[in-house]
Amino acid sequence: MASKDFIQSNKDKFIEELLDLLRIPSVSADPKFKEDVLRAADYVKSSLEKAGADKVEICSTPGYPVVYGEKIIDPALPTVLVYGHYDVQPADPYELWDSAPFDPVIRKTELHPDGAIFARGSADDKGQFFMHVKAFEAMMAADELVCNVKFMIEGEEEVGSDNLENYIKENKEKLKADVVLISDTSMLSLDTPSVTVGLRGLAYMQVEVTGPNRDLHSGSYGGAVANPINILCNIISQLQDENRKITIPGFYDKVEELSEAYRKKLNEAPFDLQDYKKKLNIEEVEGEAGYSTIERTGIRPTLDVNGIWGGYIGEGAKTVLPSKAYAKISMRLVPNQNHHEISELFQKHFESLAPKSVKVKVTPHHGGKPAVVPTSSVGYKAAEEAILEVFGKKAIPTREGGSVPITSLFQEELGLDPILLGFGLDTDAIHSPNEHFGVKNYLLGIETIVQFFKSFRKLSEK
Repeated sequence: MASKDFIQSNKDKFIEELLDLLRIPSVSADPKFKEDVLRAADYVKSSLEKAGADKVEICSTPGYPVVYGEKIIDPALPTVLVYGHYDVQPADPYELWDSAPFDPVIRKTELHPDGAIFARGSADDKGQFFMHVKAFEAMMAADELVCNVKFMIEGEEEVGSDNLENYIKENKEKLKADVVLISDTSMLSLDTPSVTVGLRGLAYMQVEVTGPNRDLHSGSYGGAVANPINILCNIISQLQDENRKITIPGFYDKVEELSEAYRKKLNEAPFDLQDYKKKLNIEEVEGEAGYSTIERTGIRPTLDVNGIWGGYIGEGAKTVLPSKAYAKISMRLVPNQNHHEISELFQKHFESLAPKSVKVKVTPHHGGKPAVVPTSSVGYKAAEEAILEVFGKKAIPTREGGSVPITSLFQEELGLDPILLGFGLDTDAIHSPNEHFGVKNYLLGIETIVQFFKSFRKLSEK
């Protein structure tokens, strides 16, 4: 039986196995889910073993483990290293989900008439890395595995992959490969397939503003003592100017100004602004002046408040002047920006904006470097060929606004440019309530990955 026939005849099983993985709430950011994260690692290990991988092991780190497995059919053949992550974002706020985030359901939607799997992690990244496991299984069953393959599936991507750098440095020989294949990005659409060639970096901060030594009665003290929430909002408002340009001194010093020709080519990607606004139910877009929406989300750095809290937020009214206020702030970075440098610049600027009536504390969380990969490599051409074979259309190279910190790490430590072969859509609501992943995307992804192996073997021999 050919691999394509095997995929077709086993599609229901492949879907059910993914649903079982999605039922595990492997939230790496919250310690209360620790046992569930470890349970997800066990599930990945078992799945690789059942698919036919050798030397499958759970490799401990100071944090959550890396699951490794391989199949070396001939050391002389090309080797594909597959990367993915089994941890997921927190599902909060639960009340905004139409169904329980860890009780996956399949529903038909306008964009997914064949159905979409609604669950946390369905698109980011369980559904996408699991495509590789199932593609491997299909190739093994059909005796069509034409390249060696190694799997490295980690459990800390959503909290910055802090322990992955040491793991890679300590296992360079073990991870040696000819190409890295990652499915943790999106494509423009099933009608307009694309391959991501650029990702932004990340600097993530938490800030704390402290005023009086306890919560105060706002009638007795309001207007006389600094309100940390008011101060925090005022500082945040000063982090960008009226043109939505970030005001942190030195922030743009290393940002590459791309040519008009490059920007023009970037904007040739199919994009309907009215449809974009309609799907988000917004009247107008907003961003740095002088750039299109495509440019704002792909080639320009940003600063966003991801969460803000303090004071009384319960039912009814409580006239309190809070002692503390907090915010989580992230900055997406572009090539040449270093997240450590940007974190230091942010801290210095934030502290300079605080009046003497409060104390501020800035805590850097995780970060990652931006990455751009060439379109001239054998790996990219194999991805292009695989998409053309399965989708019947040539892929468009795109830059994506998200961050996959491991990308630059592979470039620096293993000397490999990862191929970002994602099958999600921008509308999949990753990191948000009602995250979902199209059933058709999942199955086409499995088929395309099989074709990638064939194309990569053929092009490598040339």
